[in-house]
Amino acid sequence: MKTQNIPKATIKRLAVYIQVLSGLKRDGVEVISSEKLARACSVNPSQIRKDLAYFGEFGVRGVGYYVHELISSIKHSLGVDRVWGCALVGVGNLGRALLRHKEFALRGFSIRAAFDCDPYKIGEIVSGLEVVCTRQLKGRVDEFGLEVGIITTPPERAQRAANYLVDGGIKGIVNFAQARIQVPKEVTVEYVDFTHHFYSVAFNISSAD
Repeated sequence: MKTQNIPKATIKRLAVYIQVLSGLKRDGVEVISSEKLARACSVNPSQIRKDLAYFGEFGVRGVGYYVHELISSIKHSLGVDRVWGCALVGVGNLGRALLRHKEFALRGFSIRAAFDCDPYKIGEIVSGLEVVCTRQLKGRVDEFGLEVGIITTPPERAQRAANYLVDGGIKGIVNFAQARIQVPKEVTVEYVDFTHHFYSVAFNISSAD
């Protein structure tokens, strides 16, 4: 597979393709043309073919894509055809919402442990998980098979949360905190900032006036 230097935009579109294809599968669609899939994903057919070409050859000329097979192929290419154990740090309002969000597990990301430094939260049960002191994170990584960290702390505590995750051997972090964090170069960080989408919507509305 030609997996070197794949643009981040391609990875994001592949996630959209999985979402759309999964919906088609639920609706009983077994085969779809590249044109119809492109319209459903709000891209053009050549973009889909280009994105998929990074990982191999997909589809049948004159027929289209077999939905189930394409979902499996994309998931395998992205490495999400298995379950990833996740550790959540920061059991505030956002953290609790994510713990209750069942879609993560359905998509292969199982939040198996929840951590916080607040003594009033430690020991509390949230969505079936006991909140554990963040200082114990390192000792729980192997026990729970944790590979991905999720930071949902206040901004001023994000770096400390990242330090605990890195010290525990976590190699990938999704950071919801409104702060940039410093990690070793071998650790992957993805930032999630909901306000970016609000800015984009506000700009598009304003520019259309």
